[in-house]
Amino acid sequence: MMSSIAPRVESLASSGIQSIPKEYIRPKEELESIGNVFEEEKKGGPQVPTIDLKDIESEDIKVRERCLQELKKTAMGWGVMHLVNHGISDQLMDRVRITGQKFFELPIEEKEKYANDQASGKIQGYGNKLANSSSGQLEWIDYFFHLVFPEDKKDMSIWPKTPSEYTEVTSEYARQLRGLASKILSALSLCLGLEEGRLEKEVGGLEELLLQMKINYYPKCPQPELALGVEAHTNVSALTFILHNMVPGLQLFYEGKWITAKCVPNSIIMHIGDTIKILNNGKFKSILHRGLVNKEKEKIIPKPLPETVSVMEPPLFPPCTFPQLIQHKLFKKT
Repeated sequence: MMSSIAPRVESLASSGIQSIPKEYIRPKEELESIGNVFEEEKKGGPQVPTIDLKDIESEDIKVRERCLQELKKTAMGWGVMHLVNHGISDQLMDRVRITGQKFFELPIEEKEKYANDQASGKIQGYGNKLANSSSGQLEWIDYFFHLVFPEDKKDMSIWPKTPSEYTEVTSEYARQLRGLASKILSALSLCLGLEEGRLEKEVGGLEELLLQMKINYYPKCPQPELALGVEAHTNVSALTFILHNMVPGLQLFYEGKWITAKCVPNSIIMHIGDTIKILNNGKFKSILHRGLVNKEKEKIIPKPLPETVSVMEPPLFPPCTFPQLIQHKLFKKT
């Protein structure tokens, strides 16, 4: 399949266009479900649960068990949640947001120094979506993507030199987020009746579990009712953590319809990904989600863990490699 690089969305948005190019317009059947994101957020109905992590490591067994049960219920029913009292300070989260914003405020020609080249396999760096997804369409988004943990696997040549504090802030955030990932994986293991360290071991442990960071930039869109910032998908990863900026946009396909996640101050949104879903044989959800815009070492993914399979609950997923899973997700290959 041939891939073509689309112009940066920022260039389109700043050019003064009143209508978006056709390759950004979603199919008719999808357009029927895209509304005004600010109006959608105000609607009632089901809401993404909030999990308070302050009790997740409580010395009081009853208090800790109550927190685990809430986590388990949300993982099974939703597969996505707002995490509060997660241990990462508001100050650090603000610094991460500010450094990301400062990078995207640089002139496009400056950002292009960090451009990726997806066609040649260089996926880290500054870029936007190639027109080779299953839909053949483009998303209204530019981004910066790179591996941030573990330390020995980081390619510092691709890290932005401007703003000057980018490396310090991002490295500290990655270190703390990696700790949060361990805490969550331990809790999810206990929710499944597994040994506490089991899921983390299965997804690579301290040495092989990669933490990759993607800063999404959604320029103002002249026709937001026709486009998506991120098309509908589930995450291939084990866990995904979203540091939001209190602007609504995340939508989740829950009980047959799209709902808009409300913004919870100082929360981190966490998605359970396909890898964890496969390991627990589908007991936890990996929810379909998308992003609206507004105007203004190859490792085998094992078959489900034997403890999660029974005669009544046979394996739902065949073993496959991570690249095979990505090929299936992106291009619908078997």
